[in-house]
Amino acid sequence: MPAQAAADTYRLDPVHTRVLFAVEHAGFSHALGTVSGSEGVLEFDPQNWPSARLSVTVPIQRLDLGDDKWNKATAARNLLDTGRFPQARFVSTRVEPIDATHANVIGQLTLHGVTREVTLAVTLNALKRHPLPPFRRTAGFSATATLSRSAFGVDGWPSMIGDEVQLRIEAEAVRDSNAADPQDAPAAPVSPPPVEETTP
Repeated sequence: MPAQAAADTYRLDPVHTRVLFAVEHAGFSHALGTVSGSEGVLEFDPQNWPSARLSVTVPIQRLDLGDDKWNKATAARNLLDTGRFPQARFVSTRVEPIDATHANVIGQLTLHGVTREVTLAVTLNALKRHPLPPFRRTAGFSATATLSRSAFGVDGWPSMIGDEVQLRIEAEAVRDSNAADPQDAPAAPVSPPPVEETTP
């Protein structure tokens, strides 16, 4: 049997990687928010999905619901408590391929100081040379997941905020043999302003 090629290492592009979340608001609508600036490393060979490895850090303190009061309420101690837990982290544990461009990526999500298993339904959109300088080989993905916020200890305002959180992730990763997991770098000090426990 021929030797299998090693997976390439990719660095997430924080500018073109964004997490969108949707959660029910008092039964009237679904509040939509985004988090930009995620960083991480992907080891990926499109011919060998099970060998893929993903490690991502998501700066929860940068969440944006489109309104400053909503942002502060969501970041408050009785919800995400971003003063103590400014980041979320996802580390894959296994990958179950479906076909050439789809797979379930199972991993450990740490959010609000709690770690639970989460499954991402992932679609590979493209893997090719980027058309703009510096013309690096780039992988583009879309993913979805659903989680329970109370399973992560985020259980404030149950009469106002639904428990089910729907995630949609759009990500681009650039091939970079020197890419390093942000978890391996010294954490920058985070000193967010105090937030009030206000009604979402």
